[in-house]
Amino acid sequence: MKISNNTVVTLTYDLSVLDENGEKSHVETAGSENPMVFLYGVSGLPDKFEEHLDGLQEGDTFSFSLESGEGYGDYDENALVSIPKNVFEVEGSIPDGMLEPGNFIPMADSEGNQMQGQVVEVGDNEVQMDFNHPLAGRTMHFDGKVVSVREATKEELSHGHVHGEHGHHH
Repeated sequence: MKISNNTVVTLTYDLSVLDENGEKSHVETAGSENPMVFLYGVSGLPDKFEEHLDGLQEGDTFSFSLESGEGYGDYDENALVSIPKNVFEVEGSIPDGMLEPGNFIPMADSEGNQMQGQVVEVGDNEVQMDFNHPLAGRTMHFDGKVVSVREATKEELSHGHVHGEHGHHH
């Protein structure tokens, strides 16, 4: 079966990005113990990522790059935000280890939209947070293999996600 809309795809891959010197730097591996499993066409993954996989089938290998505009967008300086330190208090104090540079903290904006912010710098009264996707502004390179392709079930299609092993469990 070939990868197309409404199929459940299981992949293994290595993801690298180009560093400041133009050298590939390994970011993550989705190996056989923890493969990527998604519902093709409604995954929320970058469109160009899915386009590169279209028509592949079980056992096929792939190798492609996505420029920042095809992935998670360009780095946005406006997504660097200073937030008053007291916003991070839980019952009057900031939990130990929370505000360490590099930590990701789940947050919500004034409209309740969920997002991840990365602590950049901690000052006396403010914390500088970066709300860019960690791969924004980066060229991503994927090398991988299609482990399996199957038709999505009616339930998976109606819920918009994969069920079962490596998928969503209700």
